[in-house]
Amino acid sequence: MANPVDSARAAIRPMFRASEPETLAPLVASAQLSPSERDGVVTRARGLLSELRAAQTDGWVNQFLQEYRLGTEEGTALLSLAEAFLRVPDADTADLLIADKLGDANWRSHSGKSASLLVNSATWGLVLGKAMVGDDGRGVLRKLVSRAGEPFVRQAVGAAMRLMGQVFVMGRTIEEAIKRMDTPENNGFTASFDMLGEAARTRADAERYFEAYQGAIAAVGANPARGHSVSVKLSALHPRYETAKAASCVPELSAMLVDLARQAAAAGVQLTVDAEEAARLEMSLDIIEAAARDPQLKAWDGLGMAVQAYSKRARPVLAWADALGKDTGRILQVCLVKGAYWDSEIKWAQERGLSDYPLFTRKPSTDVSYLACAKDMLRASNIRPAFATHNALTVGTILEWAGQTRDFEFQRLHGMGQGLFERLVQNEGYHCRIYAPVGGHRDLLAYLVRRLLENGANSSFVHQLADEEVSEDELLADPVEKVMEVGGTRHPAIRLPAELFTPERANSEGMDLDDAAVLTDIAAKVAAMPAMPAGIDVDVATAIAAAEAAYPSWSATPVEERADCLERLADLLEQHRAQLMAIAVQEAKKTIPDALAEVREAVDFCRYYAARARHDIQPVELPGPTGERNVLRYEGRGVWAAIAPWNFPLAIFLGQVVAAVVTGNTVVAKPAPQTPDIACYSINLARQAGIPAGAIQIVTGGGDVGQALLGDRRIVGTVFTGSVPTAKAIARNLLADDVRPLVPLIAETGGLNAMFVDSTALSEQVVRDVVISGFQSAGQRCSALRLLLLQEEIAEHTIDMLVGAMRELVVGDPANPANDIGPVIDKAAYDRLMAYRQSVADRIIFEVPVPAKGLYVPPTLVRLDSLDDLNTEWFGPIVHVATWPAGKLEETIAAVNAKGFGLTMGLHSRIARVSEAVEATARVGNLYINRSMIGAVVGSQPFGGEGLSGTGPKAGGPNYLHRFCAERTTSIDTTSAGGNASLLSLEDS
Repeated sequence: MANPVDSARAAIRPMFRASEPETLAPLVASAQLSPSERDGVVTRARGLLSELRAAQTDGWVNQFLQEYRLGTEEGTALLSLAEAFLRVPDADTADLLIADKLGDANWRSHSGKSASLLVNSATWGLVLGKAMVGDDGRGVLRKLVSRAGEPFVRQAVGAAMRLMGQVFVMGRTIEEAIKRMDTPENNGFTASFDMLGEAARTRADAERYFEAYQGAIAAVGANPARGHSVSVKLSALHPRYETAKAASCVPELSAMLVDLARQAAAAGVQLTVDAEEAARLEMSLDIIEAAARDPQLKAWDGLGMAVQAYSKRARPVLAWADALGKDTGRILQVCLVKGAYWDSEIKWAQERGLSDYPLFTRKPSTDVSYLACAKDMLRASNIRPAFATHNALTVGTILEWAGQTRDFEFQRLHGMGQGLFERLVQNEGYHCRIYAPVGGHRDLLAYLVRRLLENGANSSFVHQLADEEVSEDELLADPVEKVMEVGGTRHPAIRLPAELFTPERANSEGMDLDDAAVLTDIAAKVAAMPAMPAGIDVDVATAIAAAEAAYPSWSATPVEERADCLERLADLLEQHRAQLMAIAVQEAKKTIPDALAEVREAVDFCRYYAARARHDIQPVELPGPTGERNVLRYEGRGVWAAIAPWNFPLAIFLGQVVAAVVTGNTVVAKPAPQTPDIACYSINLARQAGIPAGAIQIVTGGGDVGQALLGDRRIVGTVFTGSVPTAKAIARNLLADDVRPLVPLIAETGGLNAMFVDSTALSEQVVRDVVISGFQSAGQRCSALRLLLLQEEIAEHTIDMLVGAMRELVVGDPANPANDIGPVIDKAAYDRLMAYRQSVADRIIFEVPVPAKGLYVPPTLVRLDSLDDLNTEWFGPIVHVATWPAGKLEETIAAVNAKGFGLTMGLHSRIARVSEAVEATARVGNLYINRSMIGAVVGSQPFGGEGLSGTGPKAGGPNYLHRFCAERTTSIDTTSAGGNASLLSLEDS
């Protein structure tokens, strides 16, 4: 017989991406109230509402949300300022940030409207000044600076930001937080202390958080009778808490959690594991179960966990927790929360092309899930429930269902929900715990902003409560009825990932590599797949002759039929995804995530160019005088040469080919000599899709084959991706023959791609994006980061954090999903890169260890004295770092522009005007702001450069196909047969 815990665990996975109506149907049935229950709930909730609204005059947060709503310019400005200000070390950038966020908003409209000293102009006057009564409330900052000077404004803003922080953070240290919990305002409440911090990026981060948790347990344990607890975030304890690293991180985290739990048990302190992103749920359960089964913790009921109600898996996770408690002879402390990563989860699923979302897309659906889960928790035998909510209706429902029992608790965030639980705690004997962040103000404000964003959204109960225009009836509307009205369907504004680009095209199908079962399956298939030898190669002359012979028929094929072929090819690519990924890993030395991205991009190219061809390659009626018809037509040119690189041997290769054939041309395609197999495999699929064999010919080999192909006068156009010297050589060759017609060249080459980072940037985000941009794919991307340019004031801190993150990278066999970076493409590339590294050995800050055997170039960070020290692209995992002084950003960008390359550039800054200035100044094809610099998406981020980095038009963009076409205009005099019939037939209206 199966273990009940295992059986409960098996029921969790099928719900991961189940459809919303399917998931909600049983939840609705469980959450539905009888008429008498509904009456009791509403009566109780109305009483709570009256107490809440009576507390509005004392509730700073409620007044803030009411006065500075997130949808307003002013509310967004204040929160954006709060997110970044305290981490800015230099005065110049701080002043720019203040001016950017506060300079143009209409503050006069808010003057004196709130009873709160923090919200109204009396206190915000520190920030905005008494000049708030100007003509239109704008230009306040300019007036204040002219009166008091920038240092005063800067200090006032800092004071106001710290005041905001105090509202949401219980204390800067655990001792301060415990002391604050003993003040009258928290009388009767207990706390769950969260040692504030996001996910660890380095081992040093993880060690610091672990020590902070130990310190918190010891401090709370000094007075266990007070009943406080400690919350632990697993991602803060390990820098690589990822599915691909589960074999190492899960045992390590399990050991750390057991260690903390033993300390907590000895001290009589409850320890709760916080919720994480959906991708980490299964690992979290493994780690929690390891602690629950630790023999030394057998009699301890202090182990807890948080469950997110917006997750489709919430209910089966609760069933698992109850089964685990029973199996281990304990009561698990389980806290039900709404969920903390809703918007991020939506975006991640869309980016990855997944089948569905792991969570509900409507707030009422989450509310229904919360209620159904709450009912399960109240009925569970081995769970002690905790309900984290600020919603009076939710609280009323739980009280109705709980009856006379008090064996549960409520939870609220520190700084929010005042007035909701005071009477329940102090007069009625209910228990409420305050989730209390602990940490320094410099680190907390990003957390503060996220909490305000969560609880300030228009659909949030906290926000609606602060809005006097929202009636009690609206606040107490039954979420079950709302869900039933729409049949439990997904929110219409949130498309499924597959529908992201509809009606134009379907999105490419992804794989959830954060799902351990999916990752294990594809890794096994990649490892078992035999090598695929090339098999359709012909000589150049024969290939060109075949393509030339096929051109008239293919060119005459209607564009709709040509587009149909591309869509069938896209479907075939997805059907053969595992084979293609295996070849990419074996031949191109790609990691499994990179191989998947390669196939998806090829699919996207096929579908995008098919859609664009149907729309763009159509006759266009042009205006003219009456009696005349002018038509512009797009037709094929003839036989094109397509020369592809080895770093994207499927996506770029096939993207070039299908763009040429869908516009009516035929193609002779030459893949890189290092990667012929995947090209040949894809051409076989293209022929299965209905593209005639003659329309796509393939030739393989080195430079001599390329020269023979390009030297043939029958080639009417060339599309090329590769190095700058090769592109220049091709251009010269195409012009060398005086008899030959001018041949169009589409070239995309590399770049000295720079990323600028100013002191407002969040270091953790910068480091993540530098590692992705510089080292993913072993740095073998045209768009990869080559030059990291840090503002001087934050350079050393950022470099230290970056080195810590680099220490966690694993280099090795790309077929092993636990490895981050594989080898470079061949011995020539290896020798070139290693020789360069030797030449700058005295400047190397850090290098990642690599296996002794194989073409593994260590990911390397090189310090430059000046950005003038780098003028050549080194195509591998080498990132150069230099600094720039505050106030000199535009001059530094000009210096980068002067190098002549213009492919990609990155910027990390929280100052919108800086982003606008960089956008206006940078001479690059693709500018990436506050994100990584690689992974351009077809149709969303058309890719290609300028200057030494390419000719344009951009691949995957709306102008690309026209370059493959001959444009022909026909003009007809429609009166030549006598008279202008259309003009003469006009009637008076």
